[in-house]
Amino acid sequence: MASNVEAPESWYLALLGFAEHFRTSSPPKIRLCVHCLQAVFQFKPPQRVEARTHLQLGSVLYHHTKNSELARSHLEKAWLISQQIPQFEDVKFEAASLLSELYCQQVPNLVDSAKPLLRKAIQISQQTPYWHCRLLFQLAQLHTLEKDLVSACDLLGVGAEYARVVGSEYTRALFLLSKGMLLLMERKLGEVHPLLTLCGTIVENWQGNPIQKESLRVFFLVLQVTHYLDAGQVKSVKPCLKQLQQCIQTISTLHDDEILPSNPADLFHWLPKEHMCVLVYLVTVMHSMQAGYLEKAQKYTDKALMQLEKLKMLDSSPILSTFQVILLEHIIMCRLVTGHKATALQEISQVCQLCQQSPRLFTNHAAQLHTLLGLYCISVNCMDNAEAQFTAALRLTTHQELWAFIVTNLASVYIREGNRHQELYSLLERINPDHNFPVSSHCLRAAAFYIRGLLSFFQGRYNEAKRFLRETLKMSNAEDLNRLTACSLVLLGHIFYVLGNHRESNNMVVPAMQLASKIPDMSVQLWSSALLKDLNKALGNTIDAHEAAQMHQNFSQQLLQDHIAACSLPEHNLISWTDGPPPGQFQAQNGPTTSLASLL
Repeated sequence: MASNVEAPESWYLALLGFAEHFRTSSPPKIRLCVHCLQAVFQFKPPQRVEARTHLQLGSVLYHHTKNSELARSHLEKAWLISQQIPQFEDVKFEAASLLSELYCQQVPNLVDSAKPLLRKAIQISQQTPYWHCRLLFQLAQLHTLEKDLVSACDLLGVGAEYARVVGSEYTRALFLLSKGMLLLMERKLGEVHPLLTLCGTIVENWQGNPIQKESLRVFFLVLQVTHYLDAGQVKSVKPCLKQLQQCIQTISTLHDDEILPSNPADLFHWLPKEHMCVLVYLVTVMHSMQAGYLEKAQKYTDKALMQLEKLKMLDSSPILSTFQVILLEHIIMCRLVTGHKATALQEISQVCQLCQQSPRLFTNHAAQLHTLLGLYCISVNCMDNAEAQFTAALRLTTHQELWAFIVTNLASVYIREGNRHQELYSLLERINPDHNFPVSSHCLRAAAFYIRGLLSFFQGRYNEAKRFLRETLKMSNAEDLNRLTACSLVLLGHIFYVLGNHRESNNMVVPAMQLASKIPDMSVQLWSSALLKDLNKALGNTIDAHEAAQMHQNFSQQLLQDHIAACSLPEHNLISWTDGPPPGQFQAQNGPTTSLASLL
């Protein structure tokens, strides 16, 4: 009798052992693993074994094969059977979690099946803190991916209150910080401030696993830094950024503690240490870009991209591709400013390739991709293409700051073309820095004053131009916006030169040149050197005039060679792409197709 009772357990353990052996072989032998698990059903096992085996089969098929229909069938059976078995929470809720994930991955996706499934699992998991919190996070993430941030915030609020009730301040902080992130995305700044204050108190007071505590501090500080950068407050953010960099150094010295938390609701990690390091590099790059420290931005981008390449060899997490795309977007803008257009174009092509591999990534970054192409088009003087790219980007974005950035650059295109007055004035009404500016960004508002100054300069209204540019200088100096400062100084210098005030012009152009060299900004250096050449000639400084002429010649040659190299690349054809997914193939150019006159 005893042998009959033990028999099912022994055969089950044997099949399970073989299945695990095949799954963990190198390379994995998934077909044999599946055969072993399917063999369990031949023995007509009890319900618990049956449900668990369906879950294991569904998981193996989902993670290691493309047979999503069969994976779905097994997971649905696991979910159905496990609901009939008391005290079988791990199988029940893991089946629900994995099945809803599979529903969202299918083509066409079955999000409308995933939501009620998760809601039911959340409803019946209230006595199981770990699973209740995990399922709430999962449903909130699903709503976030659907851009339903209100529902996602509501769920995160429910999770925070539940975590407080079950005595998990750590997971409460995770829920609240996640909600803060969504409120920042929605630009609900009035709600963000009190929430971040509460989070700061919870994080500082919580005593637990050192790595978990530091990871909470990183999450909190990343939100604070992002909040400042969104507002264009580049100088004000420095103390927070310094704290964040110190925090990640602390985490890198800590060893992972194998002791599990006593509260099951605390069994969460925000991000792995290595991912947090990349994220801190990323926000440092964002700060360096806004401040105009482009060499520093390039250094941190190189570090982050090297780290990402290593991580992607071992980890297929989608967040790594997102980090990679955002880093490339920033380094592309760097390259365009520093006079490396050919490299920028190849990196734009790299972003296209990454987006081709992930439809979701493309949906989230299509507007940024067209914006980068618009900036590239300006740099090679293809103004019609620039307009088409910015128009495509405007059509695709709902992000207010990106919209304002695109409109500002499109306005600069219309100013350069000189014959688009109606469209230009229509745009300028929407980004009026003196009245109802559409976003809270200090940096973008300063840029809007600069654009007004540029237009007034081209129209010969020099006093008005000076007023706008002095406003830009005041704002850019207040927050260390070095590129805007350099551009404003050189334009003011040009105005004073035209007005015949050579001494005042020199007082503007010399610091503009010094700042542009520090950034380095090739276009401002080219402009400044041309002005210095004419100024010194007018002032009778022959040697200085000759030196400035030589500098201008050098900058012109560098930009000309880079222009020819960029326009000769097959990727240059991307400037014609304005709709649909990014093209996969590019035909080689016969040679530059754009005017070089603007560079000389």
